[in-house]
Amino acid sequence: MDKHHILIVEDEEKIAALQRDYLLQAGFDVSELHDGTGAAAHIVEAAPDLVILDLMLPGEDGLTICRRVRETSNVPIIMVTARVDEIDRLLGLELGADDYLCKPFSPRELVLRVKAILRRGSSEVQSEGGGHRYGALVLDPERHCCDCHGQRLDLTPVEFRLLQALLERPGRVLSRQQLMDVAYQDHRVVSDRTIDSHMRNLRQKLAEASDDERELIRSVYGVGYAMA
Repeated sequence: MDKHHILIVEDEEKIAALQRDYLLQAGFDVSELHDGTGAAAHIVEAAPDLVILDLMLPGEDGLTICRRVRETSNVPIIMVTARVDEIDRLLGLELGADDYLCKPFSPRELVLRVKAILRRGSSEVQSEGGGHRYGALVLDPERHCCDCHGQRLDLTPVEFRLLQALLERPGRVLSRQQLMDVAYQDHRVVSDRTIDSHMRNLRQKLAEASDDERELIRSVYGVGYAMA
């Protein structure tokens, strides 16, 4: 099987070299960028399996790069930052980052995070003829139906769109605003509580149909929701 290709976007070359050495030792192919200028276009063109993206970069910062990449690509992104203020962490996730690490961090932890995200993306959600399978959960957009452990779920149109959005972005945290845009395509104004109410009903229906105690959808406090 081909090795996964990891792209490191980090302006501090010693830090990038340390990350590279540990990832190479773990069996990954690794390449590096040391400047934010043109990084988004390079990521989309090179199509790595995962990107380790520093927040503070010369040329273009990590949040801007993440936003640009997310316009056309779902490549997993781990944000790396020395800034610990909460707004940057949450904003990074809202823009589509899959995870984040705060400097200083253990290179071994980075490798574990990389492996977990790649394993999650490859094994949990599988595309099947335009539909999605997540364990015993099967969603078919063409027939607009959803089964869980062979049981047909009676989902409202809004619940169906919310579940589809989460399945199309396995493991990624979607903010309430992103979920509002998905749920209400006429762009009507709704509150966070409306989304929370729909998600509560959706999670209840999934729990009733599942024989697994694990929640299929997890709530991320202050941010939004993701597939567990």
